[in-house]
Amino acid sequence: MKKSIIDITENRLAKTYAKFPIEVADGYGSTVLSADGKEYIDLGGGCGVNILGMKNKMWLDAVEAQLRRTAFCSNLFYNAPAALLAEQLCVRTKMQRVFFSNSGAEANETAIKAARKYASEKKGAEFTDIITLKMSFHGRTVTALSATGQPDMQCGFAPLTAGFYYIDDDEEQLRQALSDRKVAAIMIELIRGEGGVLPASRGFIRAAAQAAKKDDILLIVDEVQTGVGRCGALFGYEKYDIIPDIITTAKGLGGGLPIGATIFGEKTCDILQKGQHGSTFGSNPLSCAAASAVLKQIDDELLNEVNKKSEYIFSRLQGQNGIKSISGMGLMIGVETEKNADEVLDCCIKNGVVAIKAKHKIRLLPALNIPWEQLKQAIDILIYACK
Repeated sequence: MKKSIIDITENRLAKTYAKFPIEVADGYGSTVLSADGKEYIDLGGGCGVNILGMKNKMWLDAVEAQLRRTAFCSNLFYNAPAALLAEQLCVRTKMQRVFFSNSGAEANETAIKAARKYASEKKGAEFTDIITLKMSFHGRTVTALSATGQPDMQCGFAPLTAGFYYIDDDEEQLRQALSDRKVAAIMIELIRGEGGVLPASRGFIRAAAQAAKKDDILLIVDEVQTGVGRCGALFGYEKYDIIPDIITTAKGLGGGLPIGATIFGEKTCDILQKGQHGSTFGSNPLSCAAASAVLKQIDDELLNEVNKKSEYIFSRLQGQNGIKSISGMGLMIGVETEKNADEVLDCCIKNGVVAIKAKHKIRLLPALNIPWEQLKQAIDILIYACK
């Protein structure tokens, strides 16, 4: 008897994800098609990766064209897609250089290495500590996990990388940490997605930026999930009116292909020199061509639409029966429900909508260009499920 894909997955893949009972077979835009022929409106956006939905035309054309040339070449050679993508990112962020890798965790590892090298050279070898927020998430590799302020995620993986210090979103705790420790960098998610879609307070972010500038401490902003238009600006830091020394991003940047980017400002652009860091598949032409096609579409018109859709979702959900609170920014939204979140998600699936969780909340990360008709239908179903 022929085994199902679900059976093979359960028996052969590592059991690292709790999966929904859907085999994704195809899709277009914000519509997911399962192997049994059912259609779902996608409010999860592939955990924020499908930033322009599935089979976006400009993205698909760029990927197909690049596949006919070369999907990969070594970093020992120059390649146009990587150079042009780096140029796009630097021009639009007013930063100086980019290092490409394959994921958000790798992008964050690069930022951490650069920050410690900068501090060692500028202030002394003892300046190694990096301050991060409690309930933050910076990746699954050992060092990125060490930066993550969630002890439950770290359990069983000791010894972790030393030198990370976790604080609340609290200005006094920040001042105390800066006074007590030899700090190389402050590393912040502007919205702690995995921690429950928790936006950082403006006072705290402003204090962190001012302290970093005053004491020559690097300010790293982890935009793996908040970047590439997700918050209604190209990057979330623009909404907080700050300028980071290092930006990390991934997820939506590739629009469905793996890519991470660490973007360096003027202070940090020459910290990593030849032979001091690398990534075999980083800068590969295929992912870079895909990312360029994504960035070209993140324009003012689309960002205005993101903000309008965000306002619509917040206004529709506010005060509805079964909904306790709403948090987030742009199209990165957390919905705290009176019912168990798994029950709500199950009801959504039965009625043709897929979304994801963040802790005890429903997390919405739809494609930025989700059609209004689909968005309104999906939000109606979510409201029904919450009731």
